Amino acid sequence: MTTFVLVAGAWHGPWAWDRMVPFLHDAGARTLAPALGEGDVGLHDHADEVVAALDGTEDGDVVLVGHSYAGLVVREAADRRPGRVRRVVLVDGWAGADGTSLYDLAPAPFVQALRDRTSDGLVAVPPPAAFGVDDPDDAAWLAERMRPQPARTFEEPTRLTGAADRIPGTAILCRPAVYPFEQCAKAIGYRAVPIDGPHDVMLTRPGVLAGLILEACA
Repeated sequence: MTTFVLVAGAWHGPWAWDRMVPFLHDAGARTLAPALGEGDVGLHDHADEVVAALDGTEDGDVVLVGHSYAGLVVREAADRRPGRVRRVVLVDGWAGADGTSLYDLAPAPFVQALRDRTSDGLVAVPPPAAFGVDDPDDAAWLAERMRPQPARTFEEPTRLTGAADRIPGTAILCRPAVYPFEQCAKAIGYRAVPIDGPHDVMLTRPGVLAGLILEACA
């Protein structure tokens, strides 16, 4: 039985996967969605938490899934536990080589916009529309759950030994594209799989996304 360790992106929490998890369970999979720390924490602290989640899973078939910012997190965690992870799946995920941060990968205007939203070590929550969520009910649901993101998570460079690059990887890319996630995927050699939907596609098309994740790991 496959265990999917689902890691949500910036400003989000484990709840981001709530709509998708039932589809994975219906397919006979287990799921685990670790909560990442808030406050004065960085990328490496978040990777520590995912490693702890990996260490707590039963030995066997484990797939790491990271959305957006968490692409960096799951790759660093996989690099530390390559023997525990069968595949890494990125959902519109940031990823790069050793020593790169999210701020190194993202376009300059986007980085400046985040820096402008930073105060006291926290990056303020963007509006739901920034994630492509425009349905009023979904936007309200999302807005009430998001929390400020620790700025260090965007600033710290990822630490990779090369072990993560030996684990098969798939990048599920939302269309129309908003940020250079396809370039990130190509740079690390991940197979690209398109999905029509916004950046928070796990909220708007959870069944379709679950199907693509299962297909990627078949």
